[in-house]
This record gives sequence, C-alpha cells and structure tokens, in this order.
Amino acid sequence: MSITPLMPVYPRCGVRPVRGEHCHLIDEDGTRYLDFASGIAVNLLGHSHEGLIGAIQRQAATLMHVSNLYGSPQGERLAQRLVDLTFADTVFFTNSGAEAVECAIKAARAYHSHVGNDDKFELITFKNAFHGRTMATISASNQEKMHKGFLPLLAGFKYAEFDDLESAKAQMGPHTAGFLVEPIQGEGGIRPASQEFMQGLRQLADEHDLMLVLDEVQCGVARTGKMYAYEHYGIEPDIMATAKGIGGGFPLGACLATEKAARGMVVGTHGSTYGGNPLAMAAGEAVIDAVANDEFLAEVTEKGERLRSRIEQFIGNYPELFDCVRGKGLMLGIKMKVESRPFFVHLRDNHQLLTVAAGDNTLRVLPPLVAGEAEFDEFIDKLSAGAADYDPSAAG
Repeated sequence: MSITPLMPVYPRCGVRPVRGEHCHLIDEDGTRYLDFASGIAVNLLGHSHEGLIGAIQRQAATLMHVSNLYGSPQGERLAQRLVDLTFADTVFFTNSGAEAVECAIKAARAYHSHVGNDDKFELITFKNAFHGRTMATISASNQEKMHKGFLPLLAGFKYAEFDDLESAKAQMGPHTAGFLVEPIQGEGGIRPASQEFMQGLRQLADEHDLMLVLDEVQCGVARTGKMYAYEHYGIEPDIMATAKGIGGGFPLGACLATEKAARGMVVGTHGSTYGGNPLAMAAGEAVIDAVANDEFLAEVTEKGERLRSRIEQFIGNYPELFDCVRGKGLMLGIKMKVESRPFFVHLRDNHQLLTVAAGDNTLRVLPPLVAGEAEFDEFIDKLSAGAADYDPSAAG
C-alpha cells in the first residue's frame, strides 16, 4: 500500500509537535519552535492557558455531548454572551469556519426566499478570498487551485475585485442576494479593506435590501484589537461567520445574524450533530472570559502597534527582501519582494520560527494574543537571523 494512513491532502513538513508551552511548540525530538502561526490564528491564548484548559477539563468530566434535540443551557449561555458583545440577535454554533460560512450563505439565501424573492440567490464575493473547503465555500472563491478536480462548482457566486466598490457594483443584478467579504483577507495576504469599501458595501446592501455577510473566521475574536474587525469600520453586518480563535484550539465556529437576516432559518432548515456541544461551549466561554474586555483588547492593539513598528524598522535593513507591513492588531503580514513561501520554510527549518505563508508573497505573523515582549524579542532575533543567512537564489 503506497498511500499514507493520513490522507495525503496536506504537504506536511518535518515539524511534529507533541507539546505546547505558552507561545512555543515542542517537537517529538525536543526541538522548541516559537509559534507565531498560532495554528493559523486559532491558539489565541497560546498552548497552556490555565483558564481554557481548566474549563475543558471540568466540562469533559461533566458532559461532553448531547443531541441538539434537547435544550442547551451551555449553548444558550454562550450565544447570549455573543449577542451581547456584537450586532447579532441569534447564533448557530458549528465545528469550523467553513461550516460557519456555509451557514451564513444559507441564511442569506433563506432570507430572500422567506420574503418571496426566490430569484435572489447570488452572493458577490471577492477575488483572492478564502472561505473554506466545502463545495459552497470553494465555489465562493475565485481561486482555480481550489477548484481543480471538483468541477462543476455550485452556482450562485460572482467575483469582484477586493476593495473596489465599483467592481462590486458592476456585478450586481436581479439575482443579487448580498455580499460575502473578509474585512481583512487572510489567505489573500493580510489585506485590510478600506473604510470607503466596507461602508460602501453596507450602503449598497441597505439601499437594495441585500445581506452584508462578513467572514471573520480569521480576523475575528480580538485578533485585530477589536472583538470583531467590523468595529474598525463603523458598520454592522447582517450575518457573520466566526471560528478559529473563538475556541482557542478547540473546534468551534458560529454563524451570527440579526433577527431580520435569520428570518428564513426556521426549524428544519439547518442542523449539526456536534455543533454547540457542551465541551465546545465551555471552551468558547473560557475564551470570551479572557478576551472580551476593554483591557485585553487595548493590550492587543498596543502589542500590535509595537510589533508592527519593530518589524517595519527591521525590514528597512533588507530592502531587497521586504516591501511593507500591513494588517491590524496582531494580524500582521510582511509583504516580500521575493517569493514568500521559501523564506517561510527557511525560518521554520533553520531558525525554529513558525509563521504562515499567504498569497501576494506575504508572510503572515499571527502570534498568540498573550505573547509579550520576551516573545517579540525572540521573534525579531529569529527573523533577523533568518534574513541574514537567506539566499533567495538558492531557494527551491
């Protein structure tokens, strides 16, 4: 048998973590890595947060799973906290970001169907976006590498240029149901949308009774210094998908919606066997306990500004390698003048620094939100050493 026991859909590298300590991962051979990838913006409290671990342990000893056919005191409690913290009136819990976006897509379509507009089913999405790996979420992306082998795609999506309001307007038509957009593109290269773009989409949605659907799977849950990134833009969405950091490492996602936007999501329209299970709810509550306060969010903002300033100062020493730094809070991207993926591998394999490669030749820097000055010093030291001995011409 030539196929591996783990289906070979990931190009797995030689790093094999077996333990985590705060902002570090420890390999099975004892090698320590500074983790500024955070499981791709998941482990926002690091790898050994006592509050999160304790909450999961206590709930695991009490009740792990129960069918959604029964009442959910745990789910009701976390849903109410999210409603109180956001624009939303109601929440559906999922196990992942892709599931949360899938629910958001269904909610947008169901809204129009409920009010008698069955011909309004198309969502305008934006180029270089990443919304997940289900059939609907790859169809919502214009990335051909994600489409290969899975054609035909699901109908109902049109692609516009990101951060280009006129391009979005040009895609509007009689079948338009709304817009699906990441306020900050993650996989696309840490590209924040402009104020004018986000406010313009909100205005178009209001004028034409469309749904503004935000994908905050990566940029949400305190990552940018706000509980959710839409707060930076002075707008509120109708529907929003959240995941990654909301579980702090435990699989958890959610689709949040206003009462108006959720009017089509009635009994029988959607479901999940595991979504909203008590164990996930305990993890979500522990994360909210830690991050949903002004002091913590202000610290993330301040840390982000400090780290960004240090990176900007550093990249000036290597103008042939680096272009600029972009992002918000502790969701930062270093845009490179050379291909970013070989440099990302170089930092990982030669300097034990974990980051994340992204589109537009960007290196994603996504530290745990609990990282401090010692971890920032270590990051800059490793980044400096990596740049000093990097030879782009030799990169394979």
